[in-house]
Amino acid sequence: MVARPLKGAVPSPNIWQHTTTYEVENRAVDPDGRLWSALQSLADWSGRTVLDLGCGTGFHLPLFAQGPRAAREVVGVEPHPDLLALARRRAARLGPAVRCLPGTAQDVPLPDRSVDVVHARWAYFFGPGCEPGLAELGRVVRRGGTALVIDNDGSRSTFGAWFRRGYPHLPSPAEVERFWVTRGWTRTPVDMGWRFGSRADLEAVVRIELPPAVAEEALRHHDGVEVDYAVNVWSRTF
Repeated sequence: MVARPLKGAVPSPNIWQHTTTYEVENRAVDPDGRLWSALQSLADWSGRTVLDLGCGTGFHLPLFAQGPRAAREVVGVEPHPDLLALARRRAARLGPAVRCLPGTAQDVPLPDRSVDVVHARWAYFFGPGCEPGLAELGRVVRRGGTALVIDNDGSRSTFGAWFRRGYPHLPSPAEVERFWVTRGWTRTPVDMGWRFGSRADLEAVVRIELPPAVAEEALRHHDGVEVDYAVNVWSRTF
């Protein structure tokens, strides 16, 4: 029997269907640490409880669990069983302070006010439609805690232009900004970038992130192994 994602999970065809290639993408993201620096400036997770919501294979769990600013506890929540199994394998190498649970953004398997910092990267919180997940954040985050949501900035950068061409049906950048700002979230723009080890890796990742025709057009007009890529970090203190 094929394992099925939990009810209510929002499909993520890139990582769900191309897990190995998505791992290559994760390694190429933010090569100069700009996004990571922005996250550190917006929230302090040292000695606190971190929720990585939509943790996928658990790629980011070590970043919160290790180092001088290590969290006291890290919880990954993921709705896709196969990805959750990979995340649990990663967590096992990090010690008992890291665990991974099945769950969705709309139904987080944690008690009320039990989390200090939430990290959600390209997972569920894409603007209009994510209101049930926002309500869950209001439940699980302690007063004074912070949520960090990372999503594409379609208004600028090379990848932003590709993204707009590939997904013209999605809300405009202005609509997305209105959604977050009217709910009390703050935008921090970051120019992070992609840098791959080979052209083949770049091409493979572009092909899982964009519709086929748009991907091939983008690759025809873009040389090298780097792509300028802008994101927004949406943050809120509860």
